[in-house]
Amino acid sequence: MHLNVLLESVRRKFPEKEALVYGSRRITYRELESASRRAAEVFRREGVRPGDRVAVMTYNSPGFVIAAFGVWRAGGVLVPVNHKLTAPEVEYTIGHSGARVGVVSADLVDAARGGAPQTRWLLTEMATHGGAGGDAADDFDAAVDAAPEWEGVDGGEGSEDAVAQILYTSGTTSAPKGCVHTHRSIASVPPLIVATVGLERDDRFLLAMPIWHASPLNNWMLTTLFLGGTVVLLREYHPIQFLETVQRERITAFFGAPIAYLAPVQIAKAQGLDLSSYDLSSVRRWLYGGAPIGAETAQLLARVYGSEDFYQVYGMSEMGPVGTALYPHEQIEKAGSIGRGGMPGVDLRVVRADGTDAGPGETGEIWLSADTRMRGYLDNDAATEDVFDGRWYRSGDVARIDADGYLFIVDRLKDVVITGGENVYSQEVEEAIRPHDDILDVAVIGRPHPEWGETVVAVVVPVEGRTLELEDLRAYLSDKLARYKMPRELVLVDTLPRNPSGKLTKHVLRDAVFPQ
Repeated sequence: MHLNVLLESVRRKFPEKEALVYGSRRITYRELESASRRAAEVFRREGVRPGDRVAVMTYNSPGFVIAAFGVWRAGGVLVPVNHKLTAPEVEYTIGHSGARVGVVSADLVDAARGGAPQTRWLLTEMATHGGAGGDAADDFDAAVDAAPEWEGVDGGEGSEDAVAQILYTSGTTSAPKGCVHTHRSIASVPPLIVATVGLERDDRFLLAMPIWHASPLNNWMLTTLFLGGTVVLLREYHPIQFLETVQRERITAFFGAPIAYLAPVQIAKAQGLDLSSYDLSSVRRWLYGGAPIGAETAQLLARVYGSEDFYQVYGMSEMGPVGTALYPHEQIEKAGSIGRGGMPGVDLRVVRADGTDAGPGETGEIWLSADTRMRGYLDNDAATEDVFDGRWYRSGDVARIDADGYLFIVDRLKDVVITGGENVYSQEVEEAIRPHDDILDVAVIGRPHPEWGETVVAVVVPVEGRTLELEDLRAYLSDKLARYKMPRELVLVDTLPRNPSGKLTKHVLRDAVFPQ
């Protein structure tokens, strides 16, 4: 189904219900749907036609949501852009996507125009976050307010097989790739999420993680809106503002990376705050993703947040992003796992190198299949062929299956170091090294070797004022790792390269450590 048809359906049922909350601003479904039609008219005046790509580079705000539905109403393709990108990174994303029109938060316009000066940038939040970067003709919000509703049908009632989104991957192993999704694949996400975590029509979902990420955008914003729930937007995540908003708005569901839950704990400890003074009792579902959490952390969060209703969701942009889930009753007993089997509607295999399915006690690559799967990577047939096997998407994540069928991620396939015929999972070695008192951060990579194939290299950021020798590190690991897994080389650096999402970019690290 076309995404605008879904929004229209909710508007007809609940016209005066709150769709969006942003500070003191309240937007009903009637107002949101009307604004999306007027935004479509604005885009049409800017030359956007069916199939054209429109970049949206904003903080969490109504401007993003209105722009997204306006793009789809006009028949365009939404290209969400990471608002933390520098001008050169913007240049790559906009250039690769081919977006000629974009919407940007007013205080981000320098990076947007610096990276993509050829793109026509319309500014949102000019009135509240600075209008120095544009004049009245650039004001997206004012243009939407003044425009008539677009009544055309070539976009708003278009084919469900038309392209709806191009989601750019985080680029942890190579340059970011554009995942091409249709209206059909994105519209298939909400039913799977509802079946998995049970979101309901009366939910008030706090969206504090960046809206341009696939999970906040498709799993949580769209699912909440298509149910007829309310999305409460925080422009940016802040630990204390997060807690204040949960209390004030009577939030019922929240999604964040593990650090979003731990940051308030750390601040409270540093500043002597009492987190129990915040009323968080309205929350029915605490959702997290991006990384598993251990048993101790799970117990800490249950105690701090006064709830055991934590869910982990694992997925990737290529899949919408859906995949697996770990439920509240599994958080302690199966801590560190991503769940058992796929979500309802998601088929899952763990495939060994020989193409056969792995069993308990074995490792293999996670393969996924669902109606939410992308069409392919934009202008990259080779990469698409690499990750598709018939109806299956090959995730590149290597998982171990325990005796009960639960999956535990052990590494990225490309991060496996093969030395002397043995597979060494870099994540396992990193976890063994990380507790060392002299180490602040660590990454493990493989260096090509003429005899062994590769050797294990530990790249370490030492604690300020301290140093470390390879022999000391190997002695520390002697009772933790088999000898073949131990680093044979130690490289000390000031910092490790990470992308704007905080993920380690090992291809950048390899280029820095092993220059050609």
